[in-house]
Amino acid sequence: MNGSAAVEFALVLPLVLLVLLAVTQIAVVARTQLEVANAAREGARRAATAPDPASAIDAARNALDPEVADRARIQVVRPRVVGRQTQVTVVLPVRLAALGGITVEVRSRAVMRVER
Repeated sequence: MNGSAAVEFALVLPLVLLVLLAVTQIAVVARTQLEVANAAREGARRAATAPDPASAIDAARNALDPEVADRARIQVVRPRVVGRQTQVTVVLPVRLAALGGITVEVRSRAVMRVER
């Protein structure tokens, strides 16, 4: 009876650590999703007011963390007609090291009307 608590703890500890790592990785993906959504929104805002798609790409990259901005794929679709919709899509691969190195693509799309 004296050693049973230690044995149970030793059996449960790896499972608890695995769940803790999984929750941490899910939080990282959720934070990245918010960051990518903000970058797409900033890019769409710039695309709606500036005719050059490169400025929208720069705005989206500047909204991302500098460590991951280079890995992001950013696509801008901007019609030249005022009132039509411009669309910015940002895709960022995230590697989940604690879950066996799985790579997940986090993506977001923002749409706004062309103003100029």
